[in-house]
Amino acid sequence: MILSLWNGAWIAALATGGVVLALIIWACVFHRKRSKSAELPPQVRYNLPIEIFYTLVPLVMVSVFFFYTARDSKTLEVVSANPDVKVKVEAFQWSWRFTTTFGGKTYKPVVGMPVSDYKQGPQLVLPVKKTVQFDLSSPDVIHSFWVPAFLFKRDVIPGIKEGNPGRVFEIKTLDKPGVYAGRCAELCGVDHSRMLFSVKLVTQEEFDKYIASQAGSTQ
Repeated sequence: MILSLWNGAWIAALATGGVVLALIIWACVFHRKRSKSAELPPQVRYNLPIEIFYTLVPLVMVSVFFFYTARDSKTLEVVSANPDVKVKVEAFQWSWRFTTTFGGKTYKPVVGMPVSDYKQGPQLVLPVKKTVQFDLSSPDVIHSFWVPAFLFKRDVIPGIKEGNPGRVFEIKTLDKPGVYAGRCAELCGVDHSRMLFSVKLVTQEEFDKYIASQAGSTQ
């Protein structure tokens, strides 16, 4: 859904750019001043049809963008009552704390430190093709939770109380196991560029083994 919205926006932007470029070239080629003529072209105060055109067209374009963005945002903000996995994400200057809840049990948080390579940062382990609900919080400044491969980014805003739907979102994980880079996408201070983490997607069997290895660290 996000990819479709993104591609649609680019197609509309490129089409608009093509029309504008064509009009610029047309004006340069066919309406340049003749070297032998010193006369000014006819001077007019306004051109009502053109002014209506360049007022209405942007309004129509913005309205279309707004419609599709609002429609998709409403769908993306829906969360289920019983997701497969819940993850509390705490963003702080300048790393992350991930607390996983699975099968009714909450496990010991994974806490990171600023790093130069995302593979050295805190790692969040999740199963493939499962519904994961994230609850975002920050004790200091605005951060942004971003895993580019998930095609989803959400700001982490301090001061939003627990239970507020504004700090919760949900995704279905990819169907391809692997380690995916994550980062903060909001300038949040001196070590912002080192606020890196990774998400490791594994099969359900591997995830069950991982959870079993954490059995002694439930909260």
